[in-house]
Amino acid sequence: MVNPVGPAGRSAAYERLREIVLADPSMQGAFLTESSLVKQIGLSRTPIREALIMLAADGLVELIPHRGAYVPPSSAKSIRDTFEMRRLLEQYCARVTMAAGCAPVAAMRRLLAEQQAMDFESTQARDFISIDQAFHAALVNAADNAVIAQAYRKLRVQHVRFGISAATNEGRRNEVLGEHQAIVEALNSGDVDAAVRAIGEHIDITRDILLSQIDLHTASQP
Repeated sequence: MVNPVGPAGRSAAYERLREIVLADPSMQGAFLTESSLVKQIGLSRTPIREALIMLAADGLVELIPHRGAYVPPSSAKSIRDTFEMRRLLEQYCARVTMAAGCAPVAAMRRLLAEQQAMDFESTQARDFISIDQAFHAALVNAADNAVIAQAYRKLRVQHVRFGISAATNEGRRNEVLGEHQAIVEALNSGDVDAAVRAIGEHIDITRDILLSQIDLHTASQP
């Protein structure tokens, strides 16, 4: 068993556990125990325990005494709240960057090209969403507002979690490419209203897909 100690061990455990929780939607509603994670990851209990505390601070797990770490399912409210904040921040940053003439069109085009070049049959959803996240963050960071950038980074975990759930099929990934293309073209055109509308439509479509998944899951329950 590999047992890095201190910050290195904690960081390794955190990254591995975070990947487990985020990359597999079936983990929602499950419990993670220290003993099972020791066997699965190959690290000792101390870094795993510390990593679980970090995941709890991220809102990804809930620590339940004598049971382990519970991975709570996404709720309709958490989805609505997260996407409402994303919409506000991204649309605001579009307005600001376009007014200042610094909309990051070139950077966003490069990231879109990376997504377009992906082989969906061999690409995992989390890799697609990693670039998706960078695409949206490029716009927010270009606004050069440290407070907004920090607030947006706090949404990162939920962005990944929700994005993976929404982009599990090739059809949706192709739709995302079209929606990203519309955002880039609107930013490039200088039409602020078109850019704001394209961002809002993209965010709303993803939100509604996630909400429909919750409705289907609820309807399937006995």
